[in-house]
Amino acid sequence: MNIALTPLTSWQDELKNAITCPEMLLKELQLPSNLLTGAKLGDALFSLRVPRPYLNRIEKGNPNDPLLKQILPIKEEASTVPGYVSDPLAETSANHQSGLIHKYKNRVLLILSGACAINCRYCFRRHFAYDDNQIGRQQWASVLEYLKKNPQVNEVILSGGDPLATSDQRLLNFLADLNKLPQLIRLRIHTRLPVVIPQRMTSRLLTGLQASRLKVVIVLHINHPNEIDEDVIQTCQRIKSHDITLLNQAVLLKDVNDDVSVQKTLSERLFAAGILPYYLFLFDKVAGAAHFDLEESVAKELVGQLQAELPGYLVPRLAREIPGKPAKTLLAPLLNT
Repeated sequence: MNIALTPLTSWQDELKNAITCPEMLLKELQLPSNLLTGAKLGDALFSLRVPRPYLNRIEKGNPNDPLLKQILPIKEEASTVPGYVSDPLAETSANHQSGLIHKYKNRVLLILSGACAINCRYCFRRHFAYDDNQIGRQQWASVLEYLKKNPQVNEVILSGGDPLATSDQRLLNFLADLNKLPQLIRLRIHTRLPVVIPQRMTSRLLTGLQASRLKVVIVLHINHPNEIDEDVIQTCQRIKSHDITLLNQAVLLKDVNDDVSVQKTLSERLFAAGILPYYLFLFDKVAGAAHFDLEESVAKELVGQLQAELPGYLVPRLAREIPGKPAKTLLAPLLNT
């Protein structure tokens, strides 16, 4: 299969031209000016960033658009809410060296880039110390040494930020080094870039990933079916044609996707695009985003209703991450009797 997008602009240009100004965002989306004060306040705490391919999927003039709610800074982000903290997953305790987080026995997560193409307001790493977790040449050598000293690690997860915010050359250089470690069998890439800037998946990158001896898995982050347009579908088809497994993990967000019909449509659209629903996470209690949170009982009931609407392979696993646990904690849905 030879499916290719013909982008009018490069992914790098789209990255550079992302909207970072609250005034411009409101103007472009024809939103009421009374949102500006809150947008400026939230932006000062965690900067606004949204690329135009994603912006184009947001309904103009609709302040309740579910994609807008994921990226629009609001005044509630300045509220201090008990129980919501800067490091909700206690990643600092697992941050053993610059750019490396080792929480689970056989997987190591690498912060390959602190940059993101889009700043999601609910991000659990919105307070993460990226400046202290740069991976340059010296740090990369240290990462490789760490992996050699921990032979139980058989999977490397590239994360961030967004690992695909870095260049093809840098990614492929890292991949070449990882290929040389016989203990590794899988490479996982957690990214939002193929969704928010579909042209990021260049032929060079896809060919390089396909050539790796490692089994490559790309985990996308799509929370709402409106995020999946024709360009995203074509990009996913190209990824699949290079023998790469595609999974999706979403976060359950109040007033964004906390609806059975929305979740059902999301799973159907994901599968139609060649993506298998993987996880539906409960919101991580990060400071500045408490307004997205939902009660666990609501989530369980929603997924219980979803099970009645979909075949099992299209129902994502409801889970939360609890610091110190050896794996994600799966939550049993509440089934109506």
